[in-house]
Amino acid sequence: MTALLLLYVVLLANTGITLLFTGVLIGQVMGALILAFPLLAVWATIVELRFGLAAEKLVARIEAEGTWPDLGIETRPSGRAIRSSADAAFAKWSALAEENEEDFHSWFNLSLAYDACGDRRRARAAMRKAIGLAK
Repeated sequence: MTALLLLYVVLLANTGITLLFTGVLIGQVMGALILAFPLLAVWATIVELRFGLAAEKLVARIEAEGTWPDLGIETRPSGRAIRSSADAAFAKWSALAEENEEDFHSWFNLSLAYDACGDRRRARAAMRKAIGLAK
């Protein structure tokens, strides 16, 4: 995926630079905007890679400690969580995170519970908090 992004950046940068040197105002504006999109894509990719690496490091640390949580969530044969079971587990892990706000384990567990409930945005936010507390 990163290789495709690099190809995208190179091709768009070429088009943007070509438009910048057209001598026509609208072409120059379009060229500048076209150059901004690859920069945004590179920035977003770097942010995601850093988050992923930090999460992997935290997972390795938790596995090394032997404190990987058993969420107690029933799953379907496909591996997806059963919603009612995930909601019940979420309530438990949410309460633990509120009680132990400075413990990264609690936030890591809450992140897994959010993910099992299908709430990826909050799962990522809880994981970011866990990563911050683990440092």
